[in-house]
Amino acid sequence: MEIKSIFFDIDHTLYDSSLQVESARRNAIKAMIEAGLDVDEKTALESLNSIVKKFGSNYQSHFDELLKEFDYPYDPHIIAAGIVAYHTTKIAYLVPYPDTVPTLIKLNETGYKLGIITDGIPVKQWEKLIRLGLQHFFHSVFISSDIEKEKPALEMFNLALKEMKLKPKEAMMVGDRIDKDIAGANKVGMITVQILRGKYSKNIPKSKLEEPDYVISTMKDLLDILNKYV
Repeated sequence: MEIKSIFFDIDHTLYDSSLQVESARRNAIKAMIEAGLDVDEKTALESLNSIVKKFGSNYQSHFDELLKEFDYPYDPHIIAAGIVAYHTTKIAYLVPYPDTVPTLIKLNETGYKLGIITDGIPVKQWEKLIRLGLQHFFHSVFISSDIEKEKPALEMFNLALKEMKLKPKEAMMVGDRIDKDIAGANKVGMITVQILRGKYSKNIPKSKLEEPDYVISTMKDLLDILNKYV
């Protein structure tokens, strides 16, 4: 059956989310130390990572908690230094992988309708797409918070198929996570492609249900796969 539409995850699929986050946190710690936080950089970074894990990435007061961790009183100067460095670095590293844009251009020229299926907060995920300069490539964007379900929930993938008027085998899902992107898309019958990028690239399938139809290391490899369905 001909593939008519291709859906993508965002983080680790369209851009290097791990490099972005790690660099932003490290630069935030350096800025806080320069502003007066008298703590070893490695120790402070380890504490910040633990705080993010404990409170979640969308928590608004990570740096406040970091000061508490080291028995510092509330200090807006140190906190602001961390916030500015974090966001400045985050934006600087929010760039597509080198092969992302050329591949999306080729797919659009070939006539495929492109979409996004991603977890996260809508404003944040849209901000990523806009800052990456990729928003115009996609016909539809499906974000977990909009339907109060996260991948691999079938509702996410079925909604995308319904809105795009597709049969499962007419759609392809491309993502880095076996447990989120591949497992969910497999269950609804989509063609699945795992791209080996980011911290989840070594996630080994635990069952036949979670095995991708294809595994690629670069985005441009999609073009060779799609030729099989023409």
